Amino acid sequence: MMSKTALLVIDAQVGLLEGPSIGPVYEKDKVLEVMQTVIRNARELDIPVIYFQDLDVGEDNLKEQEIHPMLAPLATDLLFKKKATNAFYMTNLQEALTELGIAHLVVIGCKTEYCVDTTSRSATVLGYDVTLVADGHSTTDNKVLSAEQIIAHHNCNLHGLDNVSNFILVRNSNENIFEHKHLEYKS
Repeated sequence: MMSKTALLVIDAQVGLLEGPSIGPVYEKDKVLEVMQTVIRNARELDIPVIYFQDLDVGEDNLKEQEIHPMLAPLATDLLFKKKATNAFYMTNLQEALTELGIAHLVVIGCKTEYCVDTTSRSATVLGYDVTLVADGHSTTDNKVLSAEQIIAHHNCNLHGLDNVSNFILVRNSNENIFEHKHLEYKS
């Protein structure tokens, strides 16, 4: 069974990745390199790349609001501006995915416990299988947990999370992340 995949690049913005007001995220250089590779691989496979820009990031600094220059979208990529942690909320994402015939989403971006988590969980109840790239998302420390702990916690808890018939797999970027591996479990 063949299905169509899209890559979601969530809030890969200068203010989150570099700071200074919110970032830099944990292992910034490593996550930037992984995200850049994932985006390049998606384009080589003709997989749609869909970007999100959180309007709360850098609202007082337009430079921080920009998508990081190492990850900049092409004119052919979709770009959605959003105000909520859920990339589906008050955007046309659902319509765009339906029009493209997408069944599987690969997710990278920032911040792990907010927009990456919320969008991944929401996608499953909307009928999408999700591959969260374990080394392709990041965050910052909070008052209770280090960024490293937050990332590890989400990679552990989201792996296998299912809603009705769709679920999340957490896979490393060195795996074939664009393969809709979920189908092996549904046969």
